[in-house]
Amino acid sequence: MVPAAEPIRSGAALTGSAPSTPAEAPARLPQPFAIVGAGRLGTALSVALRAAGVPVTGPHGRGYTGVGDAAVLLCVPDDAITSAAARIDPGPVIGHCSGASGLDVLGDRPGFSVHPLMTVTPAGADFRGVFAAVDGSSAAALSVGEALSRSVGLRPVRVAGRDRVAYHAAASIAANYLVTVEAAAAELLATAGLDREVLLPLARAALENWGRLGPAALTGPVARGDTGTVAGHRAAVVDRVPELVELLDALVAATERLADRVR
Repeated sequence: MVPAAEPIRSGAALTGSAPSTPAEAPARLPQPFAIVGAGRLGTALSVALRAAGVPVTGPHGRGYTGVGDAAVLLCVPDDAITSAAARIDPGPVIGHCSGASGLDVLGDRPGFSVHPLMTVTPAGADFRGVFAAVDGSSAAALSVGEALSRSVGLRPVRVAGRDRVAYHAAASIAANYLVTVEAAAAELLATAGLDREVLLPLARAALENWGRLGPAALTGPVARGDTGTVAGHRAAVVDRVPELVELLDALVAATERLADRVR
């Protein structure tokens, strides 16, 4: 097994491997190369690989056996990885695209993982410049994941099996729960007769500031210690959207802890 790299820390992803030129990566990707799973990610990766000049078959259905292939990438739901891997005949190195799963789900055979840190819509995806968490059961298997990533413009960073769940939870907080918080803000704003688009410039600026400054970007009444305003916010939520008060209380408490750290 390849020794695990350190888990991603603040800013560590920026030191990950830089993308190589498209002409370099396809030559290092084992051929024939197949993709299993015709969902959004499997379809988008197939399109992106072909656009980069990489020969690829699929996306195939989950019963695909991989006979004659050198490598097979499983773009299937997490709970289907083990069964899909078991259907692949011995020979090809197998990869998966799960963010939370380690390599153990592939069974006792050479394996790699590539998890693009992005959302994929039915319209497709532009992978260029996006980070991808990669891992491999050996140096050779890891190189397949890295070559695959670079072929479509992804920026591979190593995330070992023991760190996958924490990494994926962080991604969920950064993306999924961000939408939840913005939806809560929009729900409260709607009681004042305004649409969520009013919040969009503010939310974008806050995210960009956090990207540049980290926790030092924190502003607002909690950071200022304006307890009267915070209490007024809570009263408004209790009055207008009481189902959101627990979320508000949790956010205020977390923001107080963050403010204490940056003062």
